Amino acid sequence: MKKKEFLLRLKLQKGVGYVKLLTIANQMKPGLEIELDDLKEMDLSEKLVDACHLAFNDDKLAKLTRQIRRQCIVISFFDEEYPEKLRQIYRPPLILFAQGNLSLLKKDIVTIVGSRYPTHYSRDVINRLVPNLLDQNKVIASGLARGVDALAHEATLKNNGRTVAVVGNGLNHSYPQENYSLQEQIKNDGLIISEYLPDTPPRPYRFPKRNRILAGLSESIIVTEAKEKSGSLITASLGLQENRDIYAVPGPITSKLSAGPNQLIEAGATPIVDFKFKNEKI
Repeated sequence: MKKKEFLLRLKLQKGVGYVKLLTIANQMKPGLEIELDDLKEMDLSEKLVDACHLAFNDDKLAKLTRQIRRQCIVISFFDEEYPEKLRQIYRPPLILFAQGNLSLLKKDIVTIVGSRYPTHYSRDVINRLVPNLLDQNKVIASGLARGVDALAHEATLKNNGRTVAVVGNGLNHSYPQENYSLQEQIKNDGLIISEYLPDTPPRPYRFPKRNRILAGLSESIIVTEAKEKSGSLITASLGLQENRDIYAVPGPITSKLSAGPNQLIEAGATPIVDFKFKNEKI
């Protein structure tokens, strides 16, 4: 059986979460296939052994995986399509679900994040910044949330660029609902990815987890407006841990939405002071 199919069947089982999947994946032999006899050489609990046998033998799981493949593309950690940068992060997703152009995962990706309730300052910065990034053949990634995320995706598509959306729910859901049309456009002209099974609904605790994927995919992360404690700063912090280049848009110290970027700059992030990006790192 292909490792991708095996991992997907495991993921479909109740009680088999990321840690258990990782425990099994770490003990797999090299190659794209796994055999039933390979389980004998693994140091697994009785429950995990039972889950693995179920993955090989349960026809219901096989039917479910076929249904999922009709809805989206499935990528495993062991596949060639899996982005190398993402392989290197702490707790990389073992299975990804995608809709759109997979080749974008092999391009140079710049992630843009910021407040869900930005001012016109973010819109202006993004509309000027994105065309210059596209001129440098960058792919723009963000999280398809309202606010800065949506602005980044929209500016990219408006300028005939390519964008990647990393969502914190299954691909059969659109969240927020106001971004449904944008999600459909990205599906057709870019790429949407998720680590969650297609029917997984959006939940608040899932979005911070997806931030590690946004950080892991990119070579650089740009933060526009963001409060001092926000998901955008979590993404930047994760990117810093993975040795990504962090950039921030400076703003007035009287603005709460500039507190986050200014704090990043104080901590060593590169301030964006020129839309043409004279800094060679981008």
